Amino acid sequence: MRLLRLQIRAPKLRGQSLKPALKVLGVVTLLPALYLMAAVLGAVLPGAATPDNTPRTHEVLLISGPIHYDLLLPLDAEAMARFAPLLQTGLGLDHPAAEWLVVGWGAQDFYTQTRVSTDLRFPALWRGIIGDRSVLRVDIVGALNPDLPVRRLALTAPEYTALLASIWTSFDLGADGIPARVNVAGYTLTDGFYAARGTFNILRTCNVWIGERLRAAGLRFGLWTPMPLSVSLSFDLYQGE
Repeated sequence: MRLLRLQIRAPKLRGQSLKPALKVLGVVTLLPALYLMAAVLGAVLPGAATPDNTPRTHEVLLISGPIHYDLLLPLDAEAMARFAPLLQTGLGLDHPAAEWLVVGWGAQDFYTQTRVSTDLRFPALWRGIIGDRSVLRVDIVGALNPDLPVRRLALTAPEYTALLASIWTSFDLGADGIPARVNVAGYTLTDGFYAARGTFNILRTCNVWIGERLRAAGLRFGLWTPMPLSVSLSFDLYQGE
């Protein structure tokens, strides 16, 4: 009889043992959906903007990769003056063919070690989720392909000046006022990684940084833009023609 009772109770015990695992599975499944919903909501809710009715005389571009947006700044006289200290780090701002400055922000391990998807490693990904030091990747490019898919931001002169200043404050400067170059290989022959201010994590991503810079320039943009989808949606809502 004792054996029989144990056999009858066994299915109940097995069922109970599955409940915690099912709860964990439910939470793991729910979290990405909640994150996506928050990413959309953050893109729709605008941050504070500074109205500026002066002529929009400057154009800055946004270019998107699979998980990341970069800023493309024209290498005009104002940008050259603002980022001139980068020349002392070996970045070829003064190259005769250079027309645009590419700037992106990200997690140090993930950004510097994951050039292509096959380079992806869990430790770098995990550090990016929970918190990692940040870096800026800066590159120069020449004339752009007319068919290059970009989003175009039209800025006034004060907005453009504020944007350049905001980007510059993201660099972690040395005592000499020169950005500190990180000793790692770049993606191209002309780029470089630089120590940046702030910590990267799943709540403050490379795309959040884009939104922060645009809002700092006085532009109307989403309050929280953690994904490329967020940046695209917010641009279309507030900066699209």
